[in-house]
Amino acid sequence: MPVAPTQTLMVQLAIRLGSTAAKSLVIPRVAGGGAIESLREFHAKVTVVIVNWNGERFLERCLSALLAQTVAPHEIILVDNASSDASLDIVRRFPSVRLLAQMENLGFARGNNLAIEAAVAESEWIALLNPDAFVEPHWLEGLLSAARDYPDFDVFGSKLVNAADPAVLDGAGDAYHVSGLVWRMGHGAPVSSFSEQAREVFSPCAAAALYRRSALLEVGGFDEDYFCYVEDVDLGFRLRLAGYLCLYVPSSVAHHVGSGTTGGQHSDFAVYHGHRNLVWTYVKDMPGVLFWAFLSLHLAMNLAALVEFTLRGQGPVIFRAKRDAVLGLPKMWAKRRQVQGNRVVSWRAVLRVMEKGLR
Repeated sequence: MPVAPTQTLMVQLAIRLGSTAAKSLVIPRVAGGGAIESLREFHAKVTVVIVNWNGERFLERCLSALLAQTVAPHEIILVDNASSDASLDIVRRFPSVRLLAQMENLGFARGNNLAIEAAVAESEWIALLNPDAFVEPHWLEGLLSAARDYPDFDVFGSKLVNAADPAVLDGAGDAYHVSGLVWRMGHGAPVSSFSEQAREVFSPCAAAALYRRSALLEVGGFDEDYFCYVEDVDLGFRLRLAGYLCLYVPSSVAHHVGSGTTGGQHSDFAVYHGHRNLVWTYVKDMPGVLFWAFLSLHLAMNLAALVEFTLRGQGPVIFRAKRDAVLGLPKMWAKRRQVQGNRVVSWRAVLRVMEKGLR
């Protein structure tokens, strides 16, 4: 999940190089319709994965909505990261849900990898769903229809609306700025102001998304060093470098609370992991030409973050995040060699879908 960007100093330091990339990336659909019978002929088997930690107040609604889908998932796996609340009792009331209870909190990244590895072999697709995301009945049908109708894409992101006010957009895919800053597109905007056309985006928010399983396995799944936050953007970045494209699917809708079990997007926990992982993602994933071209902007963005969060009273947290990001650079640089060695697309193709201005 992306960390919420700061809105003042970072914006002032951003170089406005052009208009938003994604606005022009509307994709034509392959003729074929979207009926459920046609989907059955598509023979797509999906494992839905939920990683939970102390999400008892969300789980019953989340699982009930998932079991009311117009197209049923082949399998549902819930990884519980050593919850100390009543999560396990709630999950056990849903016998069709396969529970993988852990003895410690593995984090979002490792928890998802564990479930992906445990999924039945015949599942071609992995759908990720947060416990604080409540899907509408056609959620999975919308994703599978897109997978059938847009065969050039292997990753699909849902439309996220605010769980407290469905007229407000929570996110329409994740954006990656050339500085290394990330955000959910359309966050906080009226749903009515955003296009209902499917279009290419940089990456999906893993709160509700569909991935071709073979693609996930090819790139090694989530980076477990991230623990949580920005891990889905990093995964989407690596998938894009490996040649896999992401489509935003507005017909697939989930009502999302957002950071429901981690104290909110501006909690110390979220700020630490998000801003540490921003640095690691830039270092690991940016193609060489873009890495050096935008390094000064990346450094400026990090400096702005230090100032911004210090003014908010979170100075110790943001400085610890950046310190630990620097301490982790040797390991990330070693990973960079592997990531860039496996890259099959040009730096121009990557730049095409990056944001050059800020909201």
